[in-house]
Amino acid sequence: MEQRIDPNTQPGYAAGTDPAYIPGLTAPAIAGKPDTSQEQTDQERTEEGAPGVIAPDDAVAEAVSEDAAADGEAAAEAAADDKEAEDGPVFEVSDRRGSITADRDGVRFRLDDQEAEFHWDEIGAVEVKTPRFGRRFTVTVHMSTRRWFNAEVEAPARSNLKQWAEELDTVLDVYFEES
Repeated sequence: MEQRIDPNTQPGYAAGTDPAYIPGLTAPAIAGKPDTSQEQTDQERTEEGAPGVIAPDDAVAEAVSEDAAADGEAAAEAAADDKEAEDGPVFEVSDRRGSITADRDGVRFRLDDQEAEFHWDEIGAVEVKTPRFGRRFTVTVHMSTRRWFNAEVEAPARSNLKQWAEELDTVLDVYFEES
C-alpha cells in the first residue's frame, strides 16, 4: 500500500467544479454614493439667514404645515398604490406554513420566514400540479435561466384545488405574456 508523506492540503476551486472560476480574479467593489443629505440641510440653514430672522412661532407653524403636507402626499400615494393593486386580479393561497401569491408584480412564494419573489419579465413558464390523491397544490416557476422553483400549499378541502387552478390561470392570462 502506498502512502503519501507530503502534508495534507485541500484542493481549491478549479475549473472542473466551477467553470466560471478564474484564479486571482475577484468581483469589483461597488462604489456607493456618499450621503449628502446632511450637507444639504446644513447649506439650506446657512442660506436661510440668521436664526433671528424668523420668529420661533412662525418656524413651528411652517414645520407643522410641511409635515401635514408630507403626510397627505404619502397617504395619497398609498391610496394610489392600493387602487392599482385592486385593478387586476390577484391570486393568493396559504396554509399554516407557506403561501403562494400572484399579482401584477409577479409571483411570490413564502415558506416560514423565507420569501422568494419572481417578476413577470424573468419568468419563462408557470406550471401547476394538482395531485390525483391528496390536497397539495404545487406551483412551479420556471426561470429563463433554466432554473425552477416550486412551492406547495395544502388545501383545506380537495374541492379547492380545481378552483385554485382556475383562479391562477385567470391571473396568468392577464399578467403573463408568452413571447
